[in-house]
Amino acid sequence: MRVLAAMSGGVDSSVAAARTVEAGHEVVGVHLALSSAPGQARNGARGCCTIEDARDARRVADVLDIPFYVWDMADRFRQDVMDDFVAEYAAGRTTNPCVRCNERIKFAALLDKALALGFDAVATGHYARIVDGPSGPELHRSLDPAKDQSYVLAVMGREALGHALFPLGDSASKADVRREAQALGLGVSAKPDSHDICFIPDGDTRAWLDARVERRPGAIVDATGTVVGEHDGAVGYTIGQRKGLRLGRPAPDGKPRYVLDVSVVDNTVTVGPSDALRVTAMDGATPVWLDTPPAQGAELSVQVRAHGEPVPCKVIRADDDLVSVDVTPGLTGIAPGQTLVLYDGARVVGSATISGARRAAA
Repeated sequence: MRVLAAMSGGVDSSVAAARTVEAGHEVVGVHLALSSAPGQARNGARGCCTIEDARDARRVADVLDIPFYVWDMADRFRQDVMDDFVAEYAAGRTTNPCVRCNERIKFAALLDKALALGFDAVATGHYARIVDGPSGPELHRSLDPAKDQSYVLAVMGREALGHALFPLGDSASKADVRREAQALGLGVSAKPDSHDICFIPDGDTRAWLDARVERRPGAIVDATGTVVGEHDGAVGYTIGQRKGLRLGRPAPDGKPRYVLDVSVVDNTVTVGPSDALRVTAMDGATPVWLDTPPAQGAELSVQVRAHGEPVPCKVIRADDDLVSVDVTPGLTGIAPGQTLVLYDGARVVGSATISGARRAAA
């Protein structure tokens, strides 16, 4: 196959490209320039798309003896990922920009361009597996649970899954990947992993968003509507938050209170006890199915954070418009805008954007 290897300049994508070459494919490396003003150097493990990263990717391509290009996708990244992140924040929703990047950049913009140029597939350094199933390719968790990235890939869609390669999915550990990079003579073998949000290199997400979204003071109320404090902008609060509330009136029982709801429409933050955070059912909009939607009553597991633990769930409804699941064990800190991903064992069934939740207390 003709394969386009996405090369960020890190050890994972470098070894993924090397394994793709070793598998006998015709490989071309490409580095995505996602920043309109890339820095010269990384800030430790923070940030990406620096000039240093592009040079690292090029050096790896030279060692692998494959063609290498840099594609400018900064405008698309800004519109589809960064602007979307700001808009979701301004609307009081919680979103994961890494999910959006995989959906709209790596397995939409990049894949579309690769297919138009005659490539058969795109290879990335994600930790996930593609398994041949009875109805076609299936997305499964990686062998290394500590590095599994199937959650952020669940939005890619069935068609994109048929044109994706994840060579690291069968790796036992990240340490093995680093040793392989060293044995291949790749200079990135000891390069730190990237973490946090790549376009906020200093890690201060709150400050970055506050510089782009206007905040208005308003009331913090309890479940009865009684004002118990004042906030400096509802958009700055997250469901499940405990710190930084600065409440002027303590709870009757003296226990800590948490954010239960954020209403941007009336600029109000509602707080209450930790027990009121427990969610027993969730709804998800704009489902993306990687297989046939599960039947009503199907017993699966659901994961709502990239590194969260999956919990058992029962399907109430699953079609092209809505996903609704019962999570009897309960989940906390569930907010509109998060991604829910359904699993059948290690297999990803589909994903959706959380649009509502029902709490045990209700």
